[in-house]
Amino acid sequence: MKAHVIERITNLSENHEPLSIVEMPVPEPESGEVLLKVRTCGVCHTELDEIEGRTPPAFFPIVPGHQVVGEVVAQGAEVSEPEIGSRVGVAWIYSACGECELCLEGKENLCPDFSATGRDAHGGYAEYMVVPAAYAYPLPEKFSDAEAAPLLCAGAVGYRSLKLLNLQNGQPAGLTGFGASAHLVLKMMRFLYPDSPVHVFARNPKEREFALSLGAVWAGDTTDVSPEKLAGIIDTTPVWLPVLSALENLRPSGRLVINAIRKESIDADVLSGLDYAKHLWMEKEMKSVANVTSADVREFLGIAEEMEMKPEVQLYSFDEANKALMDIKQRRIRGAKVLRIAHDAASIMQRQKVKVKSQNGTPAQARG
Repeated sequence: MKAHVIERITNLSENHEPLSIVEMPVPEPESGEVLLKVRTCGVCHTELDEIEGRTPPAFFPIVPGHQVVGEVVAQGAEVSEPEIGSRVGVAWIYSACGECELCLEGKENLCPDFSATGRDAHGGYAEYMVVPAAYAYPLPEKFSDAEAAPLLCAGAVGYRSLKLLNLQNGQPAGLTGFGASAHLVLKMMRFLYPDSPVHVFARNPKEREFALSLGAVWAGDTTDVSPEKLAGIIDTTPVWLPVLSALENLRPSGRLVINAIRKESIDADVLSGLDYAKHLWMEKEMKSVANVTSADVREFLGIAEEMEMKPEVQLYSFDEANKALMDIKQRRIRGAKVLRIAHDAASIMQRQKVKVKSQNGTPAQARG
């Protein structure tokens, strides 16, 4: 099968093609696992964190990708569900022990044996992948393969961040950063908290326009002051400046939820500006989002189906994975980015076989 792999930690400011296309054996499902033929896979900022070493992969080379839509084509022993032929999704959570205190409390995202798709196990930038059957989720039929992919991370982790915000309907809220996750969170806010005005902070004017088109009542730059103090703000950015700005825009007892696996760097100049009285006093709170639980994914998919959520999606062909990643790195973002896998990967394999035949002296005809 064809697969994109991360072969080493690299600096994306210097290396704009961090992924290599390789041929790998199709994996075989072990007991409790299913084999998926991958149809689409979302592209996430977390892949940048893996490539640049902020949350490094467990081994190399590794297939990244954790917003996977695929068809079950084989079952390992002791698997009856999901059935062969069914369409399922795979999220950031690949597995957890299921037995520790945290897992039994429903906090499997905090399990010491938590395993992440595409970081600790091969992910979905490939034609096939295996996953524990318990972490393969049935997908609502109303979503296309491209629409379903971002629901599995940008949507599901965004949903977890919204739960952690503890917002009450009618309270003013904010989003800082407006990429793949935030645009889905805004849609959720408008559905779950219809009386809560949503304010968006984004440095890109096009992102601010996009937010207003989706129902935000106000959109300003990252460091702007919102027209009212906010009960809660979700930060989806990879940097530190929005954190301080958000804390300043919170009302007393307000909560900031940071929805990021990692921040890109420790910005000493920014953090030196942290002022206790201005940013933290009056019982303001900060809370991080750590991964996602299987319950979060299932709950969110149900909500997305009920509200008929339609993610804004930009499609890339299989061989454009590096381009999609660099578009995220360089903040060329509107909605979610998704790779087409099955058809495109097969086409690339065929073209490469034709090229090899031609180079060996055997006449070859072009194929589409």
